This record gives sequence, structure tokens and C-alpha cells, in this order.
Amino acid sequence: MNNNYSFLYEIPDGIVLCVKLVPNSSHSKIIDFSSEYLRIKISSPPIEGKANSELISFISKTFQINKSKIQIISGEKSKLKKILIKDTNLEYITQILMFMIDSVNKDKKGK
Repeated sequence: MNNNYSFLYEIPDGIVLCVKLVPNSSHSKIIDFSSEYLRIKISSPPIEGKANSELISFISKTFQINKSKIQIISGEKSKLKKILIKDTNLEYITQILMFMIDSVNKDKKGK
């Protein structure tokens, strides 16, 4: 499967997902993407690592991967983050993202 998302790439340790976090939202969800990042809304505030913890939980639930396999490798105190997802492959993550982004696009067209 071809990965058309430049915000998602493979390194020896796993898959890196570049994220722009939007904290203090009404609920957690993927809202859109650009060539540089996937934009994710999180309901927690960016205080004492709460938004980061919720982001890891959201990614864990979305991709059905144990939280211990997900790590913020850069941007811990920034809205722009790089997330390492271990013990998975690019094809699996891309397939789920394609489905999620397709759902987001359908929601936008329906409004």
C-alpha cells in the first residue's frame, strides 16, 4: 500500500505520526490534515500533561495499540508533536487513517 501522507512515515523503531493538537475541545477526534500534520482535537486542557495523556489514549484507541507502545518523541510542550508508534507497520496505520480521514471528509460535506 502506498502512503500518501507526508505526516506519517516509518523509522527503524516504528511509525512516526506528526500531529497538531487542538486542546480544550468539546470532544476528541481527528478533524483534518495537511501535508505536514494530522490535526486532532482533544477535550483535555494543555495543563500538567493532561492533553498529552489524552492524545496517547486517543491514538491507542483509534489504532487499537497498547498505550505503552505510543510515545511523544518531540513537541511535549507544543501543539505540534511527533508521536512514535512502536510494533506496528505503515500499511496498518495508513489503512486506518484512510478510513478516518474519509469519515472526516464525509462529515464536512454533510454540513
